[in-house]
Amino acid sequence: MTRAFSGDVAGYYAKYRRGYPPQAIDALQEAFGLSTDDAVLDLGCGTGQLALPLADRVRSVIGMDPEPDMLRLAGDAASEQGIGNATWILGGDRDVPALRALLGRSSLAMTVIGNAIHWMRHEELFDALVPLLRPGGGIAVVANGTPLWLQENSWSPALRAGLERHFDTGLATSCGTLARDRDQYRQALGAAGFTDVREIVVEYTDELTLEQIVGGVCSAVPADQLPAPAERPAFAEYIRQCLPADQDTFTEHVRVAILTARA
Repeated sequence: MTRAFSGDVAGYYAKYRRGYPPQAIDALQEAFGLSTDDAVLDLGCGTGQLALPLADRVRSVIGMDPEPDMLRLAGDAASEQGIGNATWILGGDRDVPALRALLGRSSLAMTVIGNAIHWMRHEELFDALVPLLRPGGGIAVVANGTPLWLQENSWSPALRAGLERHFDTGLATSCGTLARDRDQYRQALGAAGFTDVREIVVEYTDELTLEQIVGGVCSAVPADQLPAPAERPAFAEYIRQCLPADQDTFTEHVRVAILTARA
C-alpha cells in the first residue's frame, strides 16, 4: 500500500504547508476555555502545524496521525522549539476509542482536526469522541484555506490547468473546505449530540514565492507520483511556466474557518 504522505512528501509538508495565524489559535482557546490544566487531541496532526502552537496554551497535546514520517517530523519540530508536553501517537480516526486507556481518568478539553477530516469517517468519529471529552469540551474542525490550485484569484486557474495536464487527472477535491462540506460536518455534529455548533472565521492575505507554491504542490502529491529529486528542478520550471510571467510573488487570500461544537 502506497503511503501518500511519506518520505519527501512529508518533508515538503513540514516546510511549506501554511501554518495557522495566532488569531486562529486564540479562537480555539477561547471557544473551549483552554487552560494549562487541559489536554487536547490533534487528530490527523501531520507535522504539528496545530499541535505545536497549542502546546503553549495547555497542559498536554496528543498528536495522532497514521503516517510515521509525519510524526517523526512533528517530534523533531517539537524538540527544536523546546516543547516537551506533546505526545505523538501512530493512528487514525478508527483508533480514537483506544485513547481511553491512555487518558485513564482524564478527559480531553478539545479534539481539533485541521484539514484532515476529508480522510476520515466523520460520523463514526464524532460518536467515538463524545465519551473522551470533558464537560464544556468539544470538537473543532478547522479548514485552513482552500488548496492553492482551487483558489479564486488570478493565478490559481492556470496552476490547476498545468497540474491537471502534468498528472493527467482532475483536481476538484476541496479537502473539506467548501461551504457544502462544512454544512455536512455541522449536521453530523448535531446528529452525534453536540450542541452550540458555530463557525469562527479568520481571514488574511499572504504573498507566496514560486518556491512556496512548488513546495505546497509537492506537499500534496502522493508519494508515488512525486517527481524524483533529479526531476524536481524541471518540475519547478514547469510550474513557473504555468503561472503568469509578469509576477514574482503571488497573492493568496486565506480563509480559516473553525467549526466548533460542545459535547
